[in-house]
Amino acid sequence: MGGFAVTAAEGPGLRTILAVDGGNSKTDVALVREDGTVLATGRGPAFMPQSAGVAAAIDVIGDTVRQALPEAGTPYADHIAAYVAGADLPIEEDRLRDELLARGYGRDVVVSNDTFALLRAGASSSWGVAVVCGAGINAVGVSPAGEVARFPALGRISGDWGGGYGLGEEALWHAARAEDGRGPATALTNVVRDCFGTATVEEAIVALHFGEQPVARLHELVAPLLAAAYHDAIARSLVERLAEEIAVLGVVPMRRLGLLGGPCEVVLGGGVLTAGDDQLMSLIERRYAAAAPHARLIVTALPPIVGAALLGLDRLGAPPEAYDRVRAHLGSPDAVPAPAG
Repeated sequence: MGGFAVTAAEGPGLRTILAVDGGNSKTDVALVREDGTVLATGRGPAFMPQSAGVAAAIDVIGDTVRQALPEAGTPYADHIAAYVAGADLPIEEDRLRDELLARGYGRDVVVSNDTFALLRAGASSSWGVAVVCGAGINAVGVSPAGEVARFPALGRISGDWGGGYGLGEEALWHAARAEDGRGPATALTNVVRDCFGTATVEEAIVALHFGEQPVARLHELVAPLLAAAYHDAIARSLVERLAEEIAVLGVVPMRRLGLLGGPCEVVLGGGVLTAGDDQLMSLIERRYAAAAPHARLIVTALPPIVGAALLGLDRLGAPPEAYDRVRAHLGSPDAVPAPAG
């Protein structure tokens, strides 16, 4: 379970924000005063409304607060800025927001996809484009006037390709076909065997099929796949396709919002991109240079909780110095404690 680390006492007369970054592996929460003072931070378990249900996902937020601050009563803050995985459609955002309001966690609540938090964390202003490639892949664009362009991001059924799990599945697919003769030889066969510690790719597949190995381990294939792409044609083709997807995901929102004609920041985030593989990043840069020559690529390692807090400050009309305080505190590697226990 998670816990809050209290770093300051709340000052009188200042409103507060409960910023939430809910992801597939953990949930980060920060209690922030409108002057930018970070009062507390915490980390809880995964935020997964699509599999666990809306009520269980919202329980994660409340549990994280209550376990560290047992004296805290609702509302926890004046405003809740929740930017979370699983809020891919307007109806999903509405359901999560309604549940937060029904619980009385905050007087005012905004819920949206965590890609918006990535954009706010990495961009120099409140608009631009963000592309995230971590476990999954997604993108969003916001115009200077506040118009939004986004995608359903429901996986392959909504046209998505890429992300850590997607790349892992592709690596396994090619490795299986290479091993049994249906496809060309590839270094990905050894990548799979080494990753899962099996003598054959088939053994790894059977272990995944029977649940002896968690499907989440597919993400572990990404780093060796990227390394293999320097000398293996199949791996290289996957990296090239990923670079194309990351470019398309950024360029299409720019086109929809009329942002291709001038400078536009494109924030790149998520573990696959922040790893900084030279070949992948070079391919991405070339594709943006061809399709969106005015785009400025920004790779940010700032955690999305920073963006959630900044969006909360936007909502309260906070002073400029508040933003600097939040970035300085929440942007440090040790800002959010690891779960206790």
